[in-house]
Amino acid sequence: MSPERINPAELSPATGFSHAVVATGSRLVFLAGQTALDGGGKVVGEGLAEQFEVALANLLTALAAAGGSPADLARVTVYAVDVAAYREHAAELGRIWRRLAGRDYPAMAVIGAVRLWDERALVELDGFAVLP
Repeated sequence: MSPERINPAELSPATGFSHAVVATGSRLVFLAGQTALDGGGKVVGEGLAEQFEVALANLLTALAAAGGSPADLARVTVYAVDVAAYREHAAELGRIWRRLAGRDYPAMAVIGAVRLWDERALVELDGFAVLP
């Protein structure tokens, strides 16, 4: 993929996301929602940051299995059961993102959810990628 990340000067500064991503490629990969499930299907991690790290790692594992890398991500949606806590931990979550996925940010949104499929899950990530 040859992504073009667009962040117009007229919009607020894009911190930890891109306002728009233009992606060219030949293969779309749609990534199912990933929570902090371990290989046995149990939610791991007591706090938001711990669960975010596992959920992101799971999303990237699925992407890698499809032949992609973090730089191929065009869009990621984060579903959080506590948006205030997500904002409170934003700096830590950003460090986790950069360590696992780098600094090429996809277009992103954070959406508050009453609850997720598994009641213990605090956060879920889904998205899509464009591969060359």
